[in-house]
Amino acid sequence: MTQKELLYLEDAIGHEKNIITICEDTIKNLENQNLISFLQNELEGHKTTKEKLMNMLEVKANE
Repeated sequence: MTQKELLYLEDAIGHEKNIITICEDTIKNLENQNLISFLQNELEGHKTTKEKLMNMLEVKANE
């Protein structure tokens, strides 16, 4: 993996962390259960994506 690709991966992880924070903060301020459920589903998807990206980065770090 090139340095440029590693930087892209780190950037993508940072974006996922930001989205996770935004979703968590928004959920805390909502009262509508439909919106809360929707955002909780989105949150889980972004957490999964972040973990996959972090695993890729860890694999490359251990090579």
